[in-house]
Amino acid sequence: MVTEPSVPIPFSEPPWLLGQPSPYYNESHREWQKSCRAFIEEHLSSHAREWENEGDVPDHVFETFSKHNMLIPNLPAPLPVELLKSMGIVELLGGLRVEDFDHVHFSIYISEMKRAGLGGPPSSLSTGMAYGVPPIITYGSKQLQQRFLPELLRGDKRICIGITEPDAGSDVANLSTTAERTADGKFYVVNGTKKWITNGVWSHYCTMAVRTGGPGPGGLSLLIVPLLGQEGVYMRRMKTTGSTTSGTTYIELDDVKVPVENLIGKEGDGMKMITTNFNHERLAIVIGITRTSRVALSAAFEYVMEREAFGKPLIEQPVVRNRLARCGAELESLSAWVEQFVYALSKMKKEEADVQLGGLISLAKAKAGLVLDECSRCAVLLFGGNGFTRTGRGELVEKIYREIPAARIPGGTEDVMFDLAIRQLVKNYRAETKALTAAKSSKI
Repeated sequence: MVTEPSVPIPFSEPPWLLGQPSPYYNESHREWQKSCRAFIEEHLSSHAREWENEGDVPDHVFETFSKHNMLIPNLPAPLPVELLKSMGIVELLGGLRVEDFDHVHFSIYISEMKRAGLGGPPSSLSTGMAYGVPPIITYGSKQLQQRFLPELLRGDKRICIGITEPDAGSDVANLSTTAERTADGKFYVVNGTKKWITNGVWSHYCTMAVRTGGPGPGGLSLLIVPLLGQEGVYMRRMKTTGSTTSGTTYIELDDVKVPVENLIGKEGDGMKMITTNFNHERLAIVIGITRTSRVALSAAFEYVMEREAFGKPLIEQPVVRNRLARCGAELESLSAWVEQFVYALSKMKKEEADVQLGGLISLAKAKAGLVLDECSRCAVLLFGGNGFTRTGRGELVEKIYREIPAARIPGGTEDVMFDLAIRQLVKNYRAETKALTAAKSSKI
């Protein structure tokens, strides 16, 4: 069956996909977008609402994505090319060479994964690869990488990231889960609790933040902790407002023995690894929220052009157009800002980007949650009674409205992100001012 071409609903696509000129996207990016959309639509997006209603994404979906190497694009660019080629993975979907994958390809992939407007189904597949694997790639020893990465990258085993605790969310430096060495020095014994851990219930491993030293950030380390089938590990699934299929998990750890060889990097370096990983996580969140906001606002736009009230379509009401315009301005501003981040990352060294962009990405993460709040609230209001009904015409926007907390809290809660952004900007300003003053003094 041939699908008839149609005109995109306003705000449904970013400008570059509407044919507008852009300096950021080349032919490789355009071909990648087409390949991603076709694959993701077939295997995920077209079923996302059904699976979210049922509460689970079938196991075969993860297997299909793994078989076609379509979870690997969750990793930060550039990809671990040497490792992937050693596993026989030389290309991604559509013939994209692994060495050619850049931040723009990553951004396109994340946007297409969220095109259904629901966070749960894509998160059920992606979160472990996106956030649990990168610290192993970046900081793990060769021996550690050889032990874990092949089965994780192939999708034979699954992993999650375990940072948050009941009493330590955004305040990472004060987490209390401990990992103490045994007398013979061969194992860590892990005790504590992790909460709101996405993908935890079906993960074989967890890249877990643990306290191996004293209080504060200097006592933190990262450890690969076995989960499924491991003695002393107790997991239960948590019910959340939205993203019901993402597998949010409560994990209790009672004298869990973990080989010391499972340490990622060095003891005490955990905070550095966590914060570096946060930049990748937050950028992915911002990209996904931007797409979800498009879904909500374009759904409202389509609805008000069809729905009649007071003898004419709702779009003829000035107050309706005003709502759409205000949200559209916020959305397109955010979208342009995200594209600038992605482009900058593709041109900067990681060490430089972590310093210069870390605070700004935190700011964008906070702003994105507010934009989704505005766009989804606008959609619900314009759908009227249909907007708070879980079935029927307004089902999608009602579901997106329940995604707002997942946009504004995980990955760093909103108020903390605003504060972190300014503190980082002040820190950079003072450091650069000090360096400039020292340089001028040396010339005198």
